[in-house]
Amino acid sequence: MFPLHSRRLCLLRDHLIDSGLTCEAALLRPQPCPREILALAHEPAYIERFLSGDLAREEQRRLGLPWSEALARRTVRAVGGSLLAAELALQHGLACHLAGGTHHAHYDFASGYCIFNDLAVTSRYLLESGQVDRVLIVDCDVHQGDGTARILADTPEAITLSLHCEQNFPAHKAQSDWDIPLPKGLGDADYLKVLEDALNYLLPLYQPDLVLYDAGVDVHRDDTLGLLNLSDQGLAMRDSAVIEHCLGRDIPLVGLIGGGYDKDRALLARRHAQLHFSAAEAWHRHGLS
Repeated sequence: MFPLHSRRLCLLRDHLIDSGLTCEAALLRPQPCPREILALAHEPAYIERFLSGDLAREEQRRLGLPWSEALARRTVRAVGGSLLAAELALQHGLACHLAGGTHHAHYDFASGYCIFNDLAVTSRYLLESGQVDRVLIVDCDVHQGDGTARILADTPEAITLSLHCEQNFPAHKAQSDWDIPLPKGLGDADYLKVLEDALNYLLPLYQPDLVLYDAGVDVHRDDTLGLLNLSDQGLAMRDSAVIEHCLGRDIPLVGLIGGGYDKDRALLARRHAQLHFSAAEAWHRHGLS
């Protein structure tokens, strides 16, 4: 997951508006995620340490980001955005968040730029509030969703699927319900075949009430840390495939942007925007409202 950098998120918002996909007035502003909901997936003492800026030096190093009040505010609001997007997806069939996918955050510590695990928090919240009986997390970020897998290991109603490059962060992998390690350099055709096979098997098997889709763009061939070889077209086909597999089975889907690494932030924002373009196309094709 790329650091919660406000410039990247602003550039994504601006690109979606400039392209005509949406407008400022149509964008919904989430509320910060309350502490009691964060505590469904995180240790209360860790939540307090982070929000008060009292992380130990080793915790700060593992996070990879300097603490600030602005970072704390963005973090809890981003998780609130994932909660809002999930509830909207349950109402309308499809919704996307302009952030999210912080899958390296663990129960009691931050890791890899991820502070609170919005995938785990959202899953636990929806399950405990009775809004869903089963959630499937489809994590297509290039890095394994180790935090998500460990937090949800004792939650059988939340199924974790991770398609990731096997020779990449984290060095010590967790055990998801379904791990699909991919060889370095895998390109569009082979990647999409693996993804199609996984979705064709797992969606009928579990028949989830909601899919949380981590659409990390660090699988792109030009990503600094990705090590896979997807093209722009491959990214578009991946996002469309996940969305179509779900909507074609009447399974609501929420899209989260996940990770991406490029010094050119504007270019990175355009890659993240593909999720939203694919979702808009599917929205019109399926006549959602």
